[in-house]
Amino acid sequence: MEKKPPLIIVTGPTAVGKTALSVELALRVGGEIISADSMQVYRGMDIGTAKVREEEKKGVPHYLIDILDPDEEFNVTIFKQMAEERIADILSRGKIPIIAGGTGFYIQSVLYDVEFTDFDEEKRAEIKALLEDTLEQKGIDFMYEKLQETDPEYAEVIHKNNIRRVLHGLEFNILTGGKLSEHNEEQRERTSPYNFLYCVLNDDRAKVYGRINSRVDDMLREGLADEVRALLAKGYSRDLPSMLGLGYKEMADYLSGDCTYEAAVELIKRDTRHFAKKQLTWFKREKDTMEVNRMKYETVDDMLNLIISGMKLRGIL
Repeated sequence: MEKKPPLIIVTGPTAVGKTALSVELALRVGGEIISADSMQVYRGMDIGTAKVREEEKKGVPHYLIDILDPDEEFNVTIFKQMAEERIADILSRGKIPIIAGGTGFYIQSVLYDVEFTDFDEEKRAEIKALLEDTLEQKGIDFMYEKLQETDPEYAEVIHKNNIRRVLHGLEFNILTGGKLSEHNEEQRERTSPYNFLYCVLNDDRAKVYGRINSRVDDMLREGLADEVRALLAKGYSRDLPSMLGLGYKEMADYLSGDCTYEAAVELIKRDTRHFAKKQLTWFKREKDTMEVNRMKYETVDDMLNLIISGMKLRGIL
């Protein structure tokens, strides 16, 4: 039997400590990191995405960060292609690829080599135009409510502001009559082409929420409002998928006079907490995962030893 190539996943909810852990792991095992973050791909969006700083990388190569402008398209299909190219390159040099980030659907697409259904492009374009027109007329709240009606399971694991995924769920339902959540579940049953270790970093929910609130405060001190102001000044529309990311939408609303600064800050914190909850819901549904609970494994060394033991058991090391 052909030996499968190794792949390590380090994931979990936002603000749980994935970045630092993945860097230390890479240093210990000879790994290189592929970001599974749907926002860190964009140049000029550093503070609001908690983008890893050069000094935090500690010399470890990182990929799929700062590769697109905010008005360029990025989706799971593009991510899968790019990530697979980087994995092949990393493996060719005898290194271990580590996918680190919190976008569960992106991780799943690579881990299980997810097949994306081909539809008639003319029909798909027609439906997409119809959905975008309805969105413009009735707003995202209306569209998200429709998704909750047609596919409540999918709506549960995505954020309302993620227009791209809301429309994708509705589009899939119209094209197939089925649910995207069920399609995703079927894809989870596929056999992975990798010898993988899927690590889900977790912690006490109150501690995660506390770190989220502190992280938002830090972002504001570091100049999140100025970062969003600069993006708007460059002509990037508030309606771009990138500009609807957590922190960016709320700050853009404040800068445009649609809400107060205090209201924007509270919305960022609240919506980020909701997002973390949805992430945990997604990861609990995944199979063959190893929980790395910070309540039990308190130090980075403890967590690293657990992960490395898992890698040895899988024959990766």
